Amino acid sequence: MALKQYIVFGLLIAGLFTSTRNNQVPDYMSNYEGLITEALLDLEQCVNLTKSNPSREELLAATYRARLSMKSADFWLRYLEPLAYKKINGPLPIEWEVEVFEKWEKPYKRIGSGLTLAEAYLEEDNWSADSLAWYFKQASKSLKIFIADSLTKSIESYDYFWYANRLHLLNLASIYTTGFECANTARVLPELLVMMKSAQEIYTSYNSTYSDKLLSSEYQDLYSEAIAFVSTSKKYTDFNHFEFIRDYINPLFALNQKHIREYQPVSTSFNDYSLSNKATSIFDRQLYEAVSTSGPYRDVSQSDKERIIDLGEMLFHDPILSGNNKRSCASCHDGTQGFTQNEQLTAFHFDGETQMERNTPSLHHVYSNHLLSADGRQISAMEQIREVINNPEEMACSDRQVVEKVMDIKYYKKELKYLTKYTTSKKIEADNIYATLMFYVSSMSEYNSEFDQTINGGDANQDMIAGFNLFMGKAQCATCHFAPVFNGVKPPYVSSEFEVLGVPEDAKYVNLSDDRGRGRIHPVPEMQHAFRTPTIRNIGSTAPYMHNGVFATLEEVMEFYNNGGGIGHGLQVENQSLASDSLQLNETEIDQIIVFMKALTEESKIPSSKSIRFAKESILGNRTFGGTY
Repeated sequence: MALKQYIVFGLLIAGLFTSTRNNQVPDYMSNYEGLITEALLDLEQCVNLTKSNPSREELLAATYRARLSMKSADFWLRYLEPLAYKKINGPLPIEWEVEVFEKWEKPYKRIGSGLTLAEAYLEEDNWSADSLAWYFKQASKSLKIFIADSLTKSIESYDYFWYANRLHLLNLASIYTTGFECANTARVLPELLVMMKSAQEIYTSYNSTYSDKLLSSEYQDLYSEAIAFVSTSKKYTDFNHFEFIRDYINPLFALNQKHIREYQPVSTSFNDYSLSNKATSIFDRQLYEAVSTSGPYRDVSQSDKERIIDLGEMLFHDPILSGNNKRSCASCHDGTQGFTQNEQLTAFHFDGETQMERNTPSLHHVYSNHLLSADGRQISAMEQIREVINNPEEMACSDRQVVEKVMDIKYYKKELKYLTKYTTSKKIEADNIYATLMFYVSSMSEYNSEFDQTINGGDANQDMIAGFNLFMGKAQCATCHFAPVFNGVKPPYVSSEFEVLGVPEDAKYVNLSDDRGRGRIHPVPEMQHAFRTPTIRNIGSTAPYMHNGVFATLEEVMEFYNNGGGIGHGLQVENQSLASDSLQLNETEIDQIIVFMKALTEESKIPSSKSIRFAKESILGNRTFGGTY
């Protein structure tokens, strides 16, 4: 700390920090400012080095020193200004992912910069010092944002510490050990130790400043044990991700959540938009909510939530929502088949003869995404349901028809009228009906799989643990499928990611699938053939796989990834985001990964077959529960 405090003192004399603190810098602020300043100095050294005709090895060494300084400050950098952080250490050269508060706007292009991309650029044969300097300068420019008075003032209170620490723990469980930001796996654990030891210094500094809202000794002792656990792991390939999360990070998360509920810090950061203070485990259904599933209903009592779910279940299976009263939501989303269809690659059109272009997605955890459908075209659950109901190829009905038909049934009318006590209007509209479907769909998924029970302290299946460790490490699956939903939503869970995998038209790999995916919605080169990364929860019961159902088994899926996606199988995919090199997984390792993925199967709320007991009325009689096709 002495060197860092000396640097900060010099900056204070120079007038770079302008906030008024009675000419005193508390330990807490010295720690923060010292970390940022040291990283700035290392970046400046990188820039200067590019002017002296350096060797590749000299530049790589300087870049690594800058990375370690940046990682020391990661605790604050990633939380306070996540968009600026991407320019310091963003893993993507171009990014179009949409943050939660931007999804109502047209996506814009973000040019990546910083240390990860600088290292990648140095691996190219024709690198130049001038171009390399650009990466460093952009990182330095963005890092200076973190010494702006507005940010340094914001952490003078205790509030942001708790939320920054929560994000730190979530990242420890999901991205810091996966190689997501560090392609050189030999450096993952050393960088992890730097981050964790730096956080430990921040803890000490915090406690010396806020003695009335202490981070408990129980937490600090367990965190020290977590550091010791990482220190004893000599090789990345041997790192036990499962034990690290189960025995240390998840309990630490629970303690931090307990402190948040006790101290009630206030946050104005969009980082905390989705996250719940109630979750007691990272693997807790309450951890985050990506889209609202309540529609017009507000502050519904628990007993009436169950009443809405029951109503939604009946409507989900009632073909009354279709144009011909023969097709229901369950026609394509079969509860006995993981709320998808296992027998065919894609579902039938409304005509019952031709087939849809895309595979029916499972509804499990569908609302754990900020952008919905495989191409992310919907930004709300209500919009998604409305589109399906009104689509002439799917349900071929309309909002007006839905209301008229549903209100012609006494049971539905009675229930919907009752529920208006939770709405601002007593008029029954299509949104009231669609919201009951949302309640039902959101109730389908609970974190009750074998994996969830084990990671939360239950008995362990050794093949499952081995598969999870491979998933998080060697197989690189977790660089796209992030815990706890194992989809494309990573901490702080405010955006949905899309990937270009090079999915073939058929299993013979003759042609690339001609479905442009996200490229239809957002026609830029990087998004052509890109699809939203889905959850792998319940993947054992939701075959066939990929957007077009091209793979019938998980073994076929693993073969696709193990051999480098489309490019690895000889297809031309200019913008493939999946690494095209072989993962070098052997048969045993593949089998273990599949064991892990199948261990994510949750108990499904499969409805019993029911007759529609109120179907004798008007022209809507003789309807079949679940539909006829």
